[in-house]
Amino acid sequence: MSGLTPQHKKTRKPKIKSKLSGLKIYTFDELRVKLTPKEKRFCHEYIVDWNKARAARTAGYSPETAKEIGYENLTKPHIQQYIAFIKNNLEEEAGISKLRNLQELAKIAYSNISHLHDCWIELTDWEVIKSDNPDAMSAIESIDTKTESRTYNKGEISETDIEVKYVKIKLHPKLVAIKEINSMMGYSAPVKMQHAIEDLSYLDEIIKGIKG
Repeated sequence: MSGLTPQHKKTRKPKIKSKLSGLKIYTFDELRVKLTPKEKRFCHEYIVDWNKARAARTAGYSPETAKEIGYENLTKPHIQQYIAFIKNNLEEEAGISKLRNLQELAKIAYSNISHLHDCWIELTDWEVIKSDNPDAMSAIESIDTKTESRTYNKGEISETDIEVKYVKIKLHPKLVAIKEINSMMGYSAPVKMQHAIEDLSYLDEIIKGIKG
């Protein structure tokens, strides 16, 4: 008897019984046309955790028959083929690419709001900054808030107390992002330094003078 507790048992991807033998093999473009929107959604949800019932419910099938429909879907050759395509290309499925990673790192490395790091600014000003810098949020690690009372026209009849909201932003480290960009682009590879060699032609004249 195994000493592993249920928490320690590894989750294994279920084996799908294939009916592909002797049947038409579709291209990915053909499958994208052939599958219904619900079937596509089912496939994309299924490869998240390999739970056919949850995938069927999320795809819009009836909760009462989700388990049965999930099982039925997994017996359909065109659905099996579509799942095989997308599970072997998880980068595209998740929308991950080297270019996208570089773009996100660039927002941190070259953020034009670095002067605001760890400073309290009024919330109204921050809203304007966000509007003018749509990529600003990507560079932010955390945001703190506070509210203070401010008195206007103190000692006068028109004296007014107003609550002012502030925010303080903490940015992701720029140098870390730049280092990661350099690594991805190969800029961090060892570089052979080429030192400029001065024109030493004047030595010829000195040597001639000595010999003469």
